[in-house]
Amino acid sequence: MPPDEPQHVAPPRVPPHTLRVTLSQCKTWSGRPVESEETVAIQHAVLALLARGPSYGYELKGAFEATTGPQWGALNIGHLYQILDRLSRDSLVVAERQAQQVKPDRVVYQITPDGRAELDRWLNEPSPRSGGFRDDFFLKVTAAARSGSAQTVRTVLSNQRGHLLRELRNLDGLRRKAADPVVGLLLAAASRHVEADLAFVDDAEAVLLADSGALLATLAVTPSQISASAADAAPPPRADDAGPARAAG
Repeated sequence: MPPDEPQHVAPPRVPPHTLRVTLSQCKTWSGRPVESEETVAIQHAVLALLARGPSYGYELKGAFEATTGPQWGALNIGHLYQILDRLSRDSLVVAERQAQQVKPDRVVYQITPDGRAELDRWLNEPSPRSGGFRDDFFLKVTAAARSGSAQTVRTVLSNQRGHLLRELRNLDGLRRKAADPVVGLLLAAASRHVEADLAFVDDAEAVLLADSGALLATLAVTPSQISASAADAAPPPRADDAGPARAAG
């Protein structure tokens, strides 16, 4: 007999007004699109705009870009409408089609009580760093250091320093032009992030290149040597840790 086909298990039903749960579901259940943390943040920013009054797609796009500043970048109108559809399905906003005399009908969105509750929940929570501390440049520094080549390290650090200095000049120029004080504040925060990245480049240079390559020579080892060294450095198991044998009785 052929083996039984696996039965499809439907995902559990979750409260429609909890975007965090919705995001968790999207990451957990196959066959559904995965929403990024950035998308969920934009959803809440749209709720914040609608909390000030009803609005429609292109008006929301302009308001979002004006309030977040140029360092965020343009908001794709197609992406915005997908977000509005999601908010509507989750009962966080309601949509009303309004007839216009000359132009096509306009869909106006209004926040619901559930939407206001979700916005309040989001505002009252601390914001974890998006993506944690995983960074492409961190991995480049690791790879360059493990290569054992001082020239490779210099090239990686020099290229990154030049890129960051260009970013910093661009942000400073945008900040001088910013008329909105909140946008100016956001641009200043972005500059501080870049300055911190520049400080890391300086730190990496001081640590990796200060001893004429002696440290790099010790880092240029094989994966098996790295694994063995990590195992040797791991703390010994505690005496009160229950292993498989003890757990089995």
